[in-house]
Amino acid sequence: QVQLVESGGGLVQAGGSLRLSCVASGIISRINLMGWYRQAPGKQRELVARITNDGITNYADSVKGRFTISKDDAKKAVYLQMSSLKSEDTAVYFCYSNLNVLMASRNYWGQGTQVTVSS
Repeated sequence: QVQLVESGGGLVQAGGSLRLSCVASGIISRINLMGWYRQAPGKQRELVARITNDGITNYADSVKGRFTISKDDAKKAVYLQMSSLKSEDTAVYFCYSNLNVLMASRNYWGQGTQVTVSS
């Protein structure tokens, strides 16, 4: 059973910073991709940032220059450092991973962590 467990959400003032963490556990052969999505009330879930096994990163235009994604392969973890937070960053943030369990490639999601930015 593969699980993604997020931590680090909370309430922060506009202009502040937060760091999200996500750790994958279970019988994992290979992690191909890890990333973060977010969903604000009444909106669709959207990609925030992702990082491949090779360390290639992609960011949503709205967070470029403010958010940084990184990973720790040994810990099977991905992090999202969020700075200069804005009220529009308020959302539930979900960790996502595409990984191999034995020979099968599958997608997994965390349970989500709330980030609230007060103006």
